[in-house]
Amino acid sequence: MSRIVAVAPVLPDHAYPQAQIAEQVAALVTSDPARRSLLLRLHGSCGIETRHLALPLERYGTLTSFDETNALALALGTDLAERAVRDALRTAGLDPHDVDHLMLTTVTAIGAPSLDAALVDRLGLRPDVTRLPSFGLGCAGGAAGLARVHDHVTAHRDHVAVLVSVELCSLTLQRDDDSTANLVASGLFGDGGAAVVMVGDDREPPRGTSGATRRVWADAPRVVGARSVLYPGSGDALGWRVGASGLRIVLSGGLPDVVRAHVADDVKALLTAHGAVLDDVRTWVVHAGGPKILEAVQDALDLPRDALARSWASLARAGNLSSASVLHVLADTLAGSPTSAPGTAAGTTTGATTRGTATATDAPGALGVVAAFGPGVGAELVALRWPSDERRAA
Repeated sequence: MSRIVAVAPVLPDHAYPQAQIAEQVAALVTSDPARRSLLLRLHGSCGIETRHLALPLERYGTLTSFDETNALALALGTDLAERAVRDALRTAGLDPHDVDHLMLTTVTAIGAPSLDAALVDRLGLRPDVTRLPSFGLGCAGGAAGLARVHDHVTAHRDHVAVLVSVELCSLTLQRDDDSTANLVASGLFGDGGAAVVMVGDDREPPRGTSGATRRVWADAPRVVGARSVLYPGSGDALGWRVGASGLRIVLSGGLPDVVRAHVADDVKALLTAHGAVLDDVRTWVVHAGGPKILEAVQDALDLPRDALARSWASLARAGNLSSASVLHVLADTLAGSPTSAPGTAAGTTTGATTRGTATATDAPGALGVVAAFGPGVGAELVALRWPSDERRAA
């Protein structure tokens, strides 16, 4: 198996209220008053308060070509990825030369060599580090990355592996495109990244590490299984059309219905393979894909809204960060960020736990499910198990 030792979320420095971004974007994508009005309504109904952008907001009106925006995505994305990996390694008490395997997931920065190759020199990784760049998984990339890195360190039990996600969605904005898909996307997606340090069962904390670092390792949840599913006939529901103007969003209004129709059966199949049922799950780490996606998951799994409290909070704080989104929710989960039901202290439980409530998140031995959805349409599911009190004490 594998352990998730550290998760480091990062956001660009340029942060703006959702309403301010909406006004700027409206001027770039449409001159039709009716479409502008629709854009403002869509942006206002996303459940987003703030988004972080790769560039100052006023700079977006000066961008002229795919060449320019993709070059910026690679340069700025590498900077963001470097920050994330350094933060994650520091939390884990590891150095760059400890890393044996590096996986990149992105759907917004296209390059060969890929962005992860630039990180080898930037970070001082060993030249024999194995790399796995991934493009095209979209919003599912963070969860899929956890599963693929789990595969690696399960096979290489003494290895340290790093998953890094970088998404600069703002640089894909299509000017003079007032299609409903572009209006929705321009209000939903934000910029950000994350890095995850995962280790195999035979890897121990470095000698001489502090008590705090050793506690991080002791408290690390294990990946106990994963499931990947593609839903036939849904390929035109989500993705990119790549052309001269760059990455043009494909986003169907039927996407939440696809999720609602399938996710419960797939989660049950994941759990059944490990002798568990829905009532055993105490932690839900769900990609903050937007209000309709989160509501579809809640409906299909019969969860109370507070079961996805950290997903809703991440959406409000930064928007949908594509592949990085679920990793931000995971970071909040590991940090025990406040999501308690009214009248309950953050990070505590209230006697008998209710299935899926955020107040049960940190119970020792608890089972968790990570879920994200991307182009395909595909679902990526990962089962986590928090260590028991006995293991923590060992």
